[in-house]
Amino acid sequence: MGITERRGREKEDVRRKILHAAHDLFEAHGYENVTMRAVADTIEYSPTTIYLHFENKDALVEALCLEDFERLSAAMNNEPLPENPLDRIRALGRAYAAFGMANPNHYRFMFMTAGDWKTHANDEGTPPARSYAVLREAVVNAMDQGLFKRDDVDLVSQVVWSAIHGVVSLVITFKPEQFPRAPPRPGLVDASIETTLHGLLIDRKQEGR
Repeated sequence: MGITERRGREKEDVRRKILHAAHDLFEAHGYENVTMRAVADTIEYSPTTIYLHFENKDALVEALCLEDFERLSAAMNNEPLPENPLDRIRALGRAYAAFGMANPNHYRFMFMTAGDWKTHANDEGTPPARSYAVLREAVVNAMDQGLFKRDDVDLVSQVVWSAIHGVVSLVITFKPEQFPRAPPRPGLVDASIETTLHGLLIDRKQEGR
């Protein structure tokens, strides 16, 4: 191994240590309560070293969240998606919900953490933008095939996403006994998806089920 390659690996190792330490600290104490110095102290490096890798805390959060969005995107595309756009939305919604419920801390960090980094989330080619594009394409296909009413594509896409996000957020935030009258019912995710699709279908029938 040459000197340049070794230095590159060492730099990447330090970067990974920073990211792992930051993720643990943000999860334990909240984004607002963690400083760059605290991250440096955790891995026993100087704050200067942290700033060699990340300009500021928002840049560090951005790197962490984009990694998590890569994992979400992989989960949503783990298997070939159905050709039928309604079935595709169902598959995407189930995969999205499964990821969030299996990774509640990561999900909170991705969607419930404040920070200026989110102003760049929709930049072309970013993992969040790519994940949203898959859902948006399915919505466009549903409209083109006469399944959904013609409407603002992004409005409809946001309605679908909001429905699933709402269920995931409740399930990972509330304890079962905190739900009114009964714990989250089996099939809550599927029921939410089907109800949303039903409201968008032109003929009000859940075609392709």
